[in-house]
Amino acid sequence: MGNAEMGGLTCAKVGVLGSGAWGLALARLFSRQGHDVTVWSESAEVVARLEGSRTIPLPGNPELPREIKLTTEVSEACADKDVVVFVTSSRFVRSMAACAAEWVRPDAVLVCATKGLEEGSMDTMTEVIADEMSKARPGSAPAVVALSGPSHAEEVAFDMPTAIVAASEDEAAALLVQRLFSNEVLRVYTSSDVRGVELCGAIKNVIALACGIARGLGYGDNSSAALVTRGVAEMRRLGTALGCDPETFFGLACTGDLVVTAGSLHSRNLRCGKLIGSGVPVEEARAQVGAVVEGLNALPAVIELSRKLGVEMPICDMVDRVVSGQIGPEDATELLMGRELKPEGPEAYEE
Repeated sequence: MGNAEMGGLTCAKVGVLGSGAWGLALARLFSRQGHDVTVWSESAEVVARLEGSRTIPLPGNPELPREIKLTTEVSEACADKDVVVFVTSSRFVRSMAACAAEWVRPDAVLVCATKGLEEGSMDTMTEVIADEMSKARPGSAPAVVALSGPSHAEEVAFDMPTAIVAASEDEAAALLVQRLFSNEVLRVYTSSDVRGVELCGAIKNVIALACGIARGLGYGDNSSAALVTRGVAEMRRLGTALGCDPETFFGLACTGDLVVTAGSLHSRNLRCGKLIGSGVPVEEARAQVGAVVEGLNALPAVIELSRKLGVEMPICDMVDRVVSGQIGPEDATELLMGRELKPEGPEAYEE
């Protein structure tokens, strides 16, 4: 675990795989901390536009430092880098990891800033990356760290104070990421419960869709508070069934990220859900949002995993039934409110 043991490493070579708003916000942050940053995009047109404007395509046009290098070559973004950060859509993490595998150093630290679960395998994003790396270099795959928590790109890009979690089974790798990327505007905590942190990052997007649907129906703060609170209960039930630390579900990766995603107009999942709740067809709602809606991507795997483990997740189930067209949003509300009455407390997490 070469780099993680390099206590003196303060200025790192960082590759960022993904040129969306979140990837560029992270790249800007890393560059302003003095790291040597290269951003990869699959689109030459995007690279040309970013080179010309040197701004991140967000309201207010935050500056993209000129020190940041832009490329369409995966090799340029990965070769000889101390840290490689994956910030693509969850559906492209596996193919991205497969492309990057031949270029990353065995002692590099891989950071996944994408939240989601892979449909079919039900793997978390770090598991997807680790799988592809192991295929390419059996026995010498780099360490992988999940970076998660309440972190809207729209705020990180303007240096608004943010706290997130670096989670990995490799403690040295998590500590390296914490030390390299913490500064006066970003506070990084560490966790060894990588699966718990990643489950939170995926499922909170589904709960945010539910909150958006409720808003689209005209419901208010009471409904959102109920969905957020009971959503945490669902996430904790699934996580503990998988052996995750129950405390993770009260931390930044769960409660913190869910509050942000379910309550902010920056949230794509909330906006998409609001459109669906107001009667807009799902694919049209996705198109109107105009960006990746990770809650829709994660939903099939969340439902499959809950059924496989026999874990009751009524909110996620109702979102799935609405999105798939089985029932309307009003029917979902009636079904949720008409469920068997139960206690709240520790036993409620074990339903």
